Amino acid sequence: MKDNFSSQSDLYAKYRPHYPKEFFEYLISVVKNKDIAWDCGTGNGQVAKELSKIFSNVYATDISASQLNQTIQAENIEYSLQPAEKTNFVENRFDCITIAQAIHWFDFDLFYKEVMRTAKKKALIAAIGYGRIQISEDLDRIIDDFYFNVIGNFWDKERKYIDEHYKTIPFPFKEIKTPEFKIECNWNEEQLIGYLNTWSAVKHFTKLNGRNPVIEFQSLMKPFFENQKERKVSFQLLLRMGFVT
Repeated sequence: MKDNFSSQSDLYAKYRPHYPKEFFEYLISVVKNKDIAWDCGTGNGQVAKELSKIFSNVYATDISASQLNQTIQAENIEYSLQPAEKTNFVENRFDCITIAQAIHWFDFDLFYKEVMRTAKKKALIAAIGYGRIQISEDLDRIIDDFYFNVIGNFWDKERKYIDEHYKTIPFPFKEIKTPEFKIECNWNEEQLIGYLNTWSAVKHFTKLNGRNPVIEFQSLMKPFFENQKERKVSFQLLLRMGFVT
């Protein structure tokens, strides 16, 4: 598993979008037992916190110590520094396993072997993510140009799974058809800039070129915030769900 998010973990915690409550309501309706959940690649614990409202106990893991230092705390969440592909969890432990905006970084074969080992029979597994930001036709065109033409060569190869809406990720489980969900929120210019600065390709570009491309790009976005301080932004939720057999 790659670690692209230890640096600037404070930005990641502050500017990454939150998953919609409708998704968690759906998860509640689907999961069979609500005893123990594992949130794998937890980052700042955003999903783990929501799971803690559903499950009696939540175990949340990540390979980034700096991300774990930013986590949202709850009495029934236990965070630990562990790779997705090899944990110290006992066999047949979990009723639900979630992976939010992280599974594309994993070694699929090794991770799924660990899922099979640690999940109870008929446990739910949910690979969750979100696609490119959508705001308006004109602004989306500018952001897409930045995404593909300015920093396009600096994305890790695994980013393709996001662009392919998680449809090409191997998923060896009894998959279920899910509703479509969207992340929707209102952001000001500072929030949008902050989010763009969390992109791994921006970090790679900056490291290689010694300058942050978002700073140059910011001037192109300013006109879109002159007449309104906030803009409605949305992200398509990427979702693969199924049961361990």
